[in-house]
Amino acid sequence: MTGDFMALAELKELQQQRWLEQVRYVETSSPFYQGLWRGMTPPTQLDDLAELPLSDKAMLRTSQQDHPPFGNYLAAPEHLVSRLHRTSGTSGQAMNLALSVHDASQTAMIGGRAQSAAGLGPGDRVVHCLNYQMWMGGFTDHCTLEATGAMVIPFGVGGSELLIRTIQELNITAISCTPSYPKVLEQTIAEKFPGLSPRDLGLRLGLFGGEAGLDDPAYRKRLEDTWGFGVRNANYGVSDVYCNFAAQCEHNNDLHFVALDVLYPELIDPDTSEPVDWQDGASGELVLSHLERQCQPLVRFRTGDIISLTGVSKPCVCGRTAPRFRVIGRSDDMIVVRGLNIFPTGLAATINTFKQLSGEYRVILDGPGPYDLLPLDVEVVDGVEPTPGLAENINQAIKRDLGATAHVILHKPGVLPRTEGKTRRVIRQ
Repeated sequence: MTGDFMALAELKELQQQRWLEQVRYVETSSPFYQGLWRGMTPPTQLDDLAELPLSDKAMLRTSQQDHPPFGNYLAAPEHLVSRLHRTSGTSGQAMNLALSVHDASQTAMIGGRAQSAAGLGPGDRVVHCLNYQMWMGGFTDHCTLEATGAMVIPFGVGGSELLIRTIQELNITAISCTPSYPKVLEQTIAEKFPGLSPRDLGLRLGLFGGEAGLDDPAYRKRLEDTWGFGVRNANYGVSDVYCNFAAQCEHNNDLHFVALDVLYPELIDPDTSEPVDWQDGASGELVLSHLERQCQPLVRFRTGDIISLTGVSKPCVCGRTAPRFRVIGRSDDMIVVRGLNIFPTGLAATINTFKQLSGEYRVILDGPGPYDLLPLDVEVVDGVEPTPGLAENINQAIKRDLGATAHVILHKPGVLPRTEGKTRRVIRQ
């Protein structure tokens, strides 16, 4: 039985067994953690893991700067590195991610569980539209899709017109992409395929990842109504840890954490770093520790993602015992406006209640903050005039829902850029 269906008591025992081996390996093989834990004896019991200091992305960046190309948290000999990926570097220095054969195989297996939970399986033909150029989301996510037994068409990014024809010619049943990409395809269909609607393509499943947005019921319904497919957040992960270890199933809009047998999660208060009990209703920053990793094992790694636990003690209707959670936002995307913490997910939920808006928006921040006003650029749909009255209605809705005062600038259709990869909603200048 796979880790997402195992009884929680069995999983806890398995986690403990694997931690005993992993902590010995990290303690003897990772110069990074040897330095971080200097003077400490790491606990042998997972329940005592909070005794160890936290690690974070900034530490890993410094490690790779000082010890290129993999950093001194590479615990395996370099000859065991069989694959290298690189992060996009959109929020800082690009990182080199090293995988051994074992690490790559396990990554595909865990991601395959997530994609399977989302409904993909044998008999499906899925076109994968994420960037294959070194980014983890391309080739590695391709492998997770293959692990479900589905046929995978490696399309990548760009060539939207060719993609539409490919979906038609190959009778493709599912698409894997970012949540913002369908809007790009809708525009291509409208311009290049007169008389064709997105529903006419016959896709039954949309598998999304890489961006926030699907927690918003209005945006999800818009995708379902426009395309006629089942909408799943099927690809939640943290590149430095696992590219995909959580997904939604058809019965539940919360994410299933399908990697408990190889990944130990904790919650902490993002401000104080104090532990938060792992129980239903708890919220905090997600912290992760590998239980079986060769190349770049991480222990108590701060992900920066703020999550809320929604189902820890009871299995889902789908039968998975995997804990369920929702992503509230990222600590580095959080905008502080007059003492209020604003996340893009909450902002998008309010914007998508306006049928006059396309759903495209940008928050362009000048300086480090905090801010008195939320600077917000939004875009209207065809046939709608960008009037001061509409801008004020949007501002009032944001004030009502989020408590903040916004400076709303309306744009005509097509002004804000569309992207085929990850869309940056919060831009800090």
